[in-house]
Amino acid sequence: MAMPTSPQPAVRPAAEQDCAAIATIYEHYVANSVATFDTVAPTEAEWVEKRRAIIEAGRPFVVALDESDDVIGFSYLAEFRPRAAYAHTCEHTVYVTPGMEGRGVGRALLTAMLDAARDTDVREIIALIALPGDGSMALHRRFGFIEAGVLRRVGFKMDRWVDVALMQLSLAG
Repeated sequence: MAMPTSPQPAVRPAAEQDCAAIATIYEHYVANSVATFDTVAPTEAEWVEKRRAIIEAGRPFVVALDESDDVIGFSYLAEFRPRAAYAHTCEHTVYVTPGMEGRGVGRALLTAMLDAARDTDVREIIALIALPGDGSMALHRRFGFIEAGVLRRVGFKMDRWVDVALMQLSLAG
């Protein structure tokens, strides 16, 4: 007998009122994992400002919602590096509410974010993934990201050195 599948989460552009939930999701990863190299979680107010800056830069910032319209994940494109020659390259971020991994939330977010990115001037998307990061690596491979390299021991968090995989997707065609 086939297992019932979870409904695909709804995805929409992030609104200012989503920033409290975004802050809560991200805070978990700051405190409990090496998925982010932040060691202090941004406040809700800092997320409001970050979201505003990303939207004003013409980059997508989306959230996934469960059946109750609660935010269960977020994804955005942000500046890869501040130098002018990188203007068409962005860094991709995706986080899912703890416990929602493997349920299609990341896939829905990445689909929506990439669809939105294709309507911008972005040509290259970079994902920086703390290793081992098996789930994130597999998700990005499914969308055509290639492994561009590994930065060895570039972060120190949770009492260990962390390697980071560089994955890249070209929208240039």
